[in-house]
Amino acid sequence: MPFTNFDNRHFSAAEKTTVSNAVTALETALTPKLANLSPEERQQYGSVNEQNKLIIAKAKDFRDSQPNLSSPDVDWTEFANDFDTRSFLQTNIQRLQSLIDGLNNAKVLHDWDNYQAALSDYDFSKYKVTTQAVGFETKVNEMAQFFAGRPSGSTQAKKESDENVSV
Repeated sequence: MPFTNFDNRHFSAAEKTTVSNAVTALETALTPKLANLSPEERQQYGSVNEQNKLIIAKAKDFRDSQPNLSSPDVDWTEFANDFDTRSFLQTNIQRLQSLIDGLNNAKVLHDWDNYQAALSDYDFSKYKVTTQAVGFETKVNEMAQFFAGRPSGSTQAKKESDENVSV
């Protein structure tokens, strides 16, 4: 199914403002809680793999069900707060990642739409050069630089060869 002319997917000025305000509100709410790790710190702390998450969950289960078996050396209030915060962050990361994936996909479609329109405009300009219309030769020459090294032929052949090229 070809994707072109996404008229119903454009943002109105009000929608752009609403989205920008929501992102600003998120940034404002999250900035005090964010961490910036150096590569060395990232290496030192790493990330907890799935096996280690199971260890954490099991320690929490024992703490919840049989607190008398818990080490007195652990700050269990802090443990619970870390566990709750980590769960909260993971849930929101997944939600935000889903939005990011959707935004990236929408951007890809709009990029593709712009690219197809630009190719059509280039074909039109090449046609206008053959009619000796003023100004089109300069436009074609300037746009031709972006097609250097591509197979010769029409831009339709280029469109087909470009279907696997990232735009």
